[in-house]
Amino acid sequence: MYHFLPAAGLSNMWGDDFIGLVYPRICCGCGNSLWKHEHVLCDTCNYHLPRTNFHLQNDNPVNRIFWGRVNILSATSYLLFNKGSKVQGLIHALKYKGRKDIGIFLGEEFGKTLRECLPYSSSKIIIPVPLHRKKYLKRGYNQSEQFAIGLSSSMGIPYTILFLLRKNETETQTHKSRFLRWKNVNDIFYLKDPDKLAGSKILLVDDVVTTGATLEACISKLSVIPSVSISVATIAYARP
Repeated sequence: MYHFLPAAGLSNMWGDDFIGLVYPRICCGCGNSLWKHEHVLCDTCNYHLPRTNFHLQNDNPVNRIFWGRVNILSATSYLLFNKGSKVQGLIHALKYKGRKDIGIFLGEEFGKTLRECLPYSSSKIIIPVPLHRKKYLKRGYNQSEQFAIGLSSSMGIPYTILFLLRKNETETQTHKSRFLRWKNVNDIFYLKDPDKLAGSKILLVDDVVTTGATLEACISKLSVIPSVSISVATIAYARP
């Protein structure tokens, strides 16, 4: 037996009144006050998010990143990432401003779509790309895990951080080429008790994909699991 971490949506984690004490009741997109039924984004900003709909396309830009590199079932991203955009603001607040609720919210929203779409809905376990322990302690959380929590809640699929682990802390990937990104993350992940995931359909998740180097490193490790199949989902796709 192994332990799956519990899934809990934003609305189930705290009461609305408590959320209001922790996070301001303003939209992270436009700064206007939120109505009681709204969380993180107002309905208008949520409606206008640049959704990719990549999950509907086999030949999509995220899938093409991994062609000829690693074997996956499918790959998708929820949003398009552009510099200076609201999506960049959301990701920045999630990673550096303590706004864990943003990751959960976006996971819940994307999960409503992916639960209706194979192969994502057939996944049996969700695994977030892990942070190194030092970075985790400094930040206090893993932004990709928050996204996994939201997906888990709306898709009804458990998630775990018990098997895919990170052994090295790496430099930022932001200004590196594809080769340097790959070199930076090559062999920094390892598996614990991989046989317990034998035959699993895994949904591997991260915050932003650009060249796919980090995800490729994770997929390479997960691929040694007997009879495993892997799909990928990220919050956003940034064109390299």
